[in-house]
Amino acid sequence: MLAVHLVRRDHGSAGRVLGLVPARPGFDALTGAGLAALIGIPGLGLYVAARSAGFNVTVVPAALPDVWWKVPVLVLAAVQNGVLEEVVVVGYLVTRLEQLRWRVPAIVAASALLRGSYHLYQGFGGFLGNAAMGVVFALVFLRTRRVGPLVLAHSVLDIVAFVGYVLFARHLAFLR
Repeated sequence: MLAVHLVRRDHGSAGRVLGLVPARPGFDALTGAGLAALIGIPGLGLYVAARSAGFNVTVVPAALPDVWWKVPVLVLAAVQNGVLEEVVVVGYLVTRLEQLRWRVPAIVAASALLRGSYHLYQGFGGFLGNAAMGVVFALVFLRTRRVGPLVLAHSVLDIVAFVGYVLFARHLAFLR
């Protein structure tokens, strides 16, 4: 909320500046779904390869007990992650660095390295994968000025990871 307030304070409408208003819902949905596939499909392969090579730790994205509300809570947590990370690490940070007249490669690198660094708990592979995602997401934001598709893509990726883990961890050895 602080990032939204700071952008709103300087620009009048954080939703317009960050691309949070659903002015282009079809574009946001298609772009978000495409980004989720672009990042998620190779990301799962990289996760398995990095785990096999010892670069990643085992990540347990859903450590809740077996209760009826487990899946809804995981979905809400995934959406929270998507909104928080994309608004702050892409929308706010990129906007502010542009105002400071940083060059595009430095903006993209700063956003990607920040994203990767707070995923270091996943191991070096998690850092690299999230930094790569950060490069793609920062470039998409710079081109479209829309954080909506990024929030959607990130939410879908986390929902698949969190709920997929709950549903399939017992059956798929590479998830354990």
